[in-house]
Amino acid sequence: MKNLLKIITVVLVVFAGTQGIKAQELKKDADRPEVIAKTQVNEIDAKLDLNGDQERALFRAIVSKIVNDRKLVDGKDANDPTVKTNKAKIEDGYKAAVKKALGEEKYKAWLKLQ
Repeated sequence: MKNLLKIITVVLVVFAGTQGIKAQELKKDADRPEVIAKTQVNEIDAKLDLNGDQERALFRAIVSKIVNDRKLVDGKDANDPTVKTNKAKIEDGYKAAVKKALGEEKYKAWLKLQ
């Protein structure tokens, strides 16, 4: 009887521990650049009817923008000239990548969505 009780207790502790780990993973995953980019690409695709190549290029552009923003801009003083310069460079590069990926017509439509 004692062994059965010990086994049940161990199983419950392990089960409870794995549930906590899974909950942390879900919270952490929602903040990843890839997850954010996929959501944005799906929203844009629904409105602009993108093909596969355009989706992939747009996905890469969004991920790159998010990563660069986090590395060079987020958490830093917004009034600092270096931060302003970095933010402008990131935004210009992002728009150029989107324009290249979407083409002229869809780029204009994308700008209207912004």
